[in-house]
Amino acid sequence: DKNTLVFYSSDQSFYLGEHGWFDKRFMYEESLRTPLLAMGPGIAAGSTCEAMVQNLDMAQTFLALTGTPEPNDMQGASLASLMYGEQPAEWRDALYYHYYEGEGKVHNVYRHYGVRTDRFKLIRFHTLDEWEFYDLKADPAEMNNQYGNPEYAEVIKDLAARLKELRTQYAVP
Repeated sequence: DKNTLVFYSSDQSFYLGEHGWFDKRFMYEESLRTPLLAMGPGIAAGSTCEAMVQNLDMAQTFLALTGTPEPNDMQGASLASLMYGEQPAEWRDALYYHYYEGEGKVHNVYRHYGVRTDRFKLIRFHTLDEWEFYDLKADPAEMNNQYGNPEYAEVIKDLAARLKELRTQYAVP
């Protein structure tokens, strides 16, 4: 317990009918949000962090905490500062998600990608040529697609630009 970091996470499992679906590969909150607990020296018991993190951050965290140089081709960010109560000024303000496998496969989930910020989510089902947009504050269960709502036109435009930036950042073809 003096020099060991323990991460506990979980597979988010399959839906139980939420959104009328059964599969975990959709970008809805039930599957996008995955539990992550950390325990180790210097981590305050009972502390929480609301920063957006991803499982791809774990590798960089392990490298940083062991003093191992980080390869340039990794896409995550070390969680070390977050675990010790500090949030870097340059921490991500959005998450990018992309599901590649596609329809006709065993899970029959349509290919899609999207961006999630602390309040909004924009999803593009590119093989269907359909968009979904959710205000997670007003509709945390994501039951009302607001993509065509003119009240959100500017937010959607900004999210679409952010989505394009993230696809460039992650070198998505």
